[in-house]
Amino acid sequence: MNIQWYPGHMTKTRRMIVDQIKNVDAVCEILDARIPISSRNPDVDDMTVGKPRLVVLNRVDQADPEMTKKWAAYFRGKGYAVLESDAKSGVGTAKFAATVRELLADKLKSYAEKGQVGRVVRVMILGIPNVGKSTFINKVAGRKTAKTEDRPGVTRSKQWVPIDRNLELLDTPGILWPKFDDQSVGMNLAYTGAVKDDILDVETLGCHLMSYLGENYPDAITTSYKLAELPLREQEENDIAYGYRLLQAAGRKRGFLISGGEVDTERMAKILLDEYRGGKLGRFTLETPEQMEK
Repeated sequence: MNIQWYPGHMTKTRRMIVDQIKNVDAVCEILDARIPISSRNPDVDDMTVGKPRLVVLNRVDQADPEMTKKWAAYFRGKGYAVLESDAKSGVGTAKFAATVRELLADKLKSYAEKGQVGRVVRVMILGIPNVGKSTFINKVAGRKTAKTEDRPGVTRSKQWVPIDRNLELLDTPGILWPKFDDQSVGMNLAYTGAVKDDILDVETLGCHLMSYLGENYPDAITTSYKLAELPLREQEENDIAYGYRLLQAAGRKRGFLISGGEVDTERMAKILLDEYRGGKLGRFTLETPEQMEK
C-alpha cells in the first residue's frame, strides 16, 4: 500500500506555515493520543525549527491511559511542553494559556526587562486533518471561532484567534504529507478517520484493525462482540487472515449474515470502524514509544 494524497491546498498551507513562522513565539502541535507518531507530520520539525514547542495529546478519552502517560514522558524527554486534552469535552483546554506562558517564561521575562510588559504572545497551531484542532481552539477561546466538522480538511485558510489580551493563536489548515512510506502509518490514519475512507478498502482496513485489537486488547473484542473467546492465531497466519476470522466471528454473533449463511464481513468492518472511532469499544493506543527506539 502506497497512499499518496497531497491536494493543492496542502501545498499552499506548507508555504503559509514557512512564511508565518517568523510572526509567532511558539508552535503548538495537536496530535491524536491514540496514534501520536502517525498523526505527526514529519515535515513540521523542519518548518518550525528554532521555535519552542508544545505538544497537545488530544482525544485522551479514547486512548489507553497508561500509554498516554508514556507518550507524555516521551515528548517531554524531547524538550517539548505537553498538554493532555479531550477537546470535545474541554478536559485539559483550560490549562493551555498557562502551559504556553510556562513554555515561554524566559522570553516573557526578557520582554518584561525591556519594558514590554503585556506584549501579545502568538502561537501557531498545527495538526493533521481531523485531529480535533478546530474543536480544541474553540474550547480554548471559549467561543466558536473555527469551523469544525467530523471529516478531514475543513479548515482551508489561516486565521488569528484572540484568546485573551495577551495571547493569540494562528489557526492553520490541516496538513498531511506527500506519501506514507510506512504502511502502518497509513492504516492508523485511516482507522481514526484522518484520511478519507474511500482511499482504502474498508474490509482490508477492518481486518488489520481487528487483528491488532485481538492481539493487544482481546478482552475488548470478546466483551464488545459477546464472544466466549477469541480464535487462536495460527503460527503462520498474517494480520489480514487472522483479522478476517475475527470479523467473521464478530459478524456472526451480530447476525450479519447473507445468502448461504455467510458472514457479511464488509458490513462488520464498517461497524467495527464506526464503533472504534466513536469510542464504543474502549480506550486503545495503536502505537508505543518503544516502537520509536527500533
